[in-house]
Amino acid sequence: MTLKIALAGTGSVARKQYLPYLAKVQDVTLGYHNRTTKTAHEVAEQFGGEVFESLEDLTAWMPDSVLVLTAETVRDEVATALIELGVPRLFFEKPLVAREGQAHVTENDFERGRSMLKSAAERGIETAMVFNYRFFDHTVRAKRLIEERDLGRPVGVHGTVHYACWSHCIDLMLFLAGDVVTVSATGGAEHRSFWDAVEVAASFQLASGGAGVLLGTSATSLAHPLYDLTFHYERGSIRLVDLDGPLELITGDEGLTERFNLGYPSSRGPLYDRSFQRSLAAYLETLRAGTPPPIPGLAGLQELQFEAAIRRSIAEGRAVDMKKEFAI
Repeated sequence: MTLKIALAGTGSVARKQYLPYLAKVQDVTLGYHNRTTKTAHEVAEQFGGEVFESLEDLTAWMPDSVLVLTAETVRDEVATALIELGVPRLFFEKPLVAREGQAHVTENDFERGRSMLKSAAERGIETAMVFNYRFFDHTVRAKRLIEERDLGRPVGVHGTVHYACWSHCIDLMLFLAGDVVTVSATGGAEHRSFWDAVEVAASFQLASGGAGVLLGTSATSLAHPLYDLTFHYERGSIRLVDLDGPLELITGDEGLTERFNLGYPSSRGPLYDRSFQRSLAAYLETLRAGTPPPIPGLAGLQELQFEAAIRRSIAEGRAVDMKKEFAI
């Protein structure tokens, strides 16, 4: 079986994070569409594959899945066109929608994302997200330890996150602590980019009954940990620090701490690249097996739901019932 994988968007993310892996997978054939056709041809010359002048031509190629890797400002526009053309599957870069850029997700982005996924579901089109931070070694181990050590119900989350990792860490919070029901936030409602953004503090109530708070900032040096997240459960706590660890586990009545470091030389760059490879490998395997994707498109909408609730809470100075005001 040969998998036809199409890329809608052949910019730097596609060239740096996706194609170095996909071009080496023996049962994958690649197809490309980019608004600037010259860029698509340059990518095809480097990595192999076929270039299509239009989304209609790309769809007629009958790809097994289309990876939507355009800029986030036009991602929903391209994906909506692909949905209307009837492609069988879509795989999204993060965030799912961000018309004004991922530094400023709005309530309208959530609405667009919800409408897009609803339209895809009505047409039987499967959607998936990348969210490659779930595939870091310490994230995989944290998930396993929570289950193996029977840590119990999530009772609290707290963390500091650089905006460069903001959407990923919101996904990690939802992945490891479960659904959020209410959000109350303070801080800057407007900023132009990750690098001039003012701090935001978001406190929230978990569906489990627990609570949490996330601080978003771009003021910390990139040489410092990009995120520091602690998850508290009934019978223990998990702490994740940065892309390359460490992971700390506190369990038992004695409060003993176990520290897990990577067992090989590490740095952010190679580990970041490998997380993409693992995310893509897991996704391709589900295509071969005909099973649901590792991370559904719904996860992308849930991340936007949390950000939309933050924006409304700041703008209106009140707690937001996320499940009612931004229902999925």
